[in-house]
Amino acid sequence: MVAQGSASGPHRRGGVSAFLRLVMIEHSVFALPFAYIAALTAMYEWDKSIHWGRLLLVTVAMVGLRTFAMAANRIIDREIDARNPRTAGRELVTGAVSVRSAWTGALIAVVVFLGAAALLNPLCLALAPVAVVPMVVYPYGKRFTNFPHAILGLAQAIGPVGAWLAISGSWSWDAVILGLAVGVWIGGFDLIFACQDVQADRAHGVQSVPARFGIPAALHGARACHAVTTALLVWYALATGAGVFFWIGLVIVVGAFLYEHTIVRPHDLSRLNRAFFSVNGFIGIALFVCALADLLVRGLTL
Repeated sequence: MVAQGSASGPHRRGGVSAFLRLVMIEHSVFALPFAYIAALTAMYEWDKSIHWGRLLLVTVAMVGLRTFAMAANRIIDREIDARNPRTAGRELVTGAVSVRSAWTGALIAVVVFLGAAALLNPLCLALAPVAVVPMVVYPYGKRFTNFPHAILGLAQAIGPVGAWLAISGSWSWDAVILGLAVGVWIGGFDLIFACQDVQADRAHGVQSVPARFGIPAALHGARACHAVTTALLVWYALATGAGVFFWIGLVIVVGAFLYEHTIVRPHDLSRLNRAFFSVNGFIGIALFVCALADLLVRGLTL
């Protein structure tokens, strides 16, 4: 559901570039900004300095885990994808990437993730296998629950929590608040994205909120999720003593949410891709830029 693009036409079997298309590597933009917010806030609370080596390892870990998750998703869902006209052009369906190559890429990605976790600190390494579990459970979720979006949200919530742990080496409830905000946000826009597959999902027994309860209910659920996301971000700002720039970023996020829910309607999904890709990509980047500016003004040094 989330980050599922479409392709068309036959493909020749490719190498690394085809695998990167398979996992849509560019969509790391959705989760990375929030991991950076968590990591940089932890650095601010630690010694007010940016530790570039640790930030690089956080990046490697995040991209590695997301790449594994997307590859596993595509592998597990390849038969479902083949039956859905929107996804029938994906690389594993057309043969542009073989299942063996996809598994090889997935295993390399998870090893990279575990290696980065090991270089960060012992707690990150100990918890790393736990982070892998929801990444594999999510694609199976649509086979046994009408709420696979919640599993996806849980998987995405791990990012900020892990990024904070990577810097501090200790648990932080502030990071949990931010992680929950990210999880509810992504679960909410996955509800929107899933609306375009209602007919195919119902025809082939794929479970989701839109397929079970209808598109209007899914869009109402997405609005509720994004209202909760806003409340959690306000809580996070208060908990971390955020300054004016973070609050400006939060106002921008609220405006983006309002726009997103204005352009997608139950009987008009024509602008769904704009809501999904453009607006949600903008939300993560805008809040990160504002959060970074806020931390720098408050004394974070480069």
